[in-house]
Amino acid sequence: MRGQVWIETVLYTLIGLALMGVVLAFVMPKLNAEKDRLAVEQTIQTLNTFDERVNTVLQAPGNVREIDMNIQRGNFDINSTNDSVSFYIGDLSTPYSQPGVAIQIGRITAFSQKTPSGASILLTLPYTDNITYNQQDTDKQFSASSTPYRFTVTNLGVLDTNSGKNVISVDEIGS
Repeated sequence: MRGQVWIETVLYTLIGLALMGVVLAFVMPKLNAEKDRLAVEQTIQTLNTFDERVNTVLQAPGNVREIDMNIQRGNFDINSTNDSVSFYIGDLSTPYSQPGVAIQIGRITAFSQKTPSGASILLTLPYTDNITYNQQDTDKQFSASSTPYRFTVTNLGVLDTNSGKNVISVDEIGS
C-alpha cells in the first residue's frame, strides 16, 4: 500500500512537470516576441522625443535643449554624412514588421530583416538640416548602457552657406 502511494506521487509530479514544460514551450516564444515588440515601440518613442527636441531648437538659432536617452538594447547612431539619426536592434526573436519592406511610422522609417539568429530592425529618422556631432561632420555610435546618455541639441544657425541649412549639433554631456 505504501509503495503504491509513493509511485502515484512520483507519477503525478512527473505529469505535472511535463505539463508545465509543454506550457512553457508554447508561452516563452510569445513572451519573448512581446518583449521585443515593446522594446521597439519604446525605441520609436525615444526617437520621437529626440525629434521633438530637434524641432524645438529649430525655432531660433542658439536654442539648446537637453535630452536623456536610455539605450538598453541596440545602437544609436548620429549619421552626419546622411543627416539622420538611427537606432539598430539586432537581437530580436521575430521581425517587427514584414522583413525586407520599409514602413513609415510617422517620420521614422522602420526596416526589419531576418537574421540567422532571429531578426533585426533599423529605425531611421532623416533631417533636412545638417546634423553634426560635437559641431563636426562626424558619425558617432552609442551602444547599450545601464546608465542613460545625456545629450544637448543646439541650433548653431545657418553655418552651411552652400546649402543654407541650419546646423544642429548633438553633443554628449559628461563624455
